[in-house]
Amino acid sequence: MSARWQAVDAYIADKLLCADDALAATLANNAAKGLPPIDVSAAQGKMLFLLAQIAGARRILEIGTLGGYSTTWLARALPDDGELVTLELDAHHAAVARENLENAGVSAKVDIRVGPAATSLAAMISEAPFDFVFIDADKQSGAHYVGEAIRLGRPGTTIIVDNVVREGGVLDANSEDERIVGTRALFDRIAADPRLDATAVQTVGAKKWDGFMLARVR
Repeated sequence: MSARWQAVDAYIADKLLCADDALAATLANNAAKGLPPIDVSAAQGKMLFLLAQIAGARRILEIGTLGGYSTTWLARALPDDGELVTLELDAHHAAVARENLENAGVSAKVDIRVGPAATSLAAMISEAPFDFVFIDADKQSGAHYVGEAIRLGRPGTTIIVDNVVREGGVLDANSEDERIVGTRALFDRIAADPRLDATAVQTVGAKKWDGFMLARVR
């Protein structure tokens, strides 16, 4: 079945997404520099682009840069005077992302900050509010990152969290996988917070079976 999922993703990309040399070069450079192939798919990248535009985002916060593939999609959604702050733990990943963002022509809009995301977020209180937040970092800290996104947001801020289904692993209350434990804590955190309206959507495709959380600050 996964081959058919991938074929549908390829069909979507062929019909609805144009060939993109800069994004293709980003993925090639990531592979050449040893980054793991865990970027969002092309269709998911375009979804992020459209959601950020629909939200009218002028300031975007991304938690988890990797090689800058999703960062490029989000930066393209910004107006000319827009700003994207992206947080990356790994200095090598951040260096590769800088190369890719420069090649894609969006580096002037992007501020990459290297170090533990929790530390970076704690220092950002004076930089609020952000209009749109994309969280795609360590799953163990997802609940904390959502709390920080609310703190750094405003009424109407859109929050997207990736990888929240984990091939159905989220159902396993007895899992010892820290990523699943963290994802379940994320669901509990969002469900209990009256400041958020939220849903989650399962996805299948090139990234197998997973899903994303979509929330809006009230």
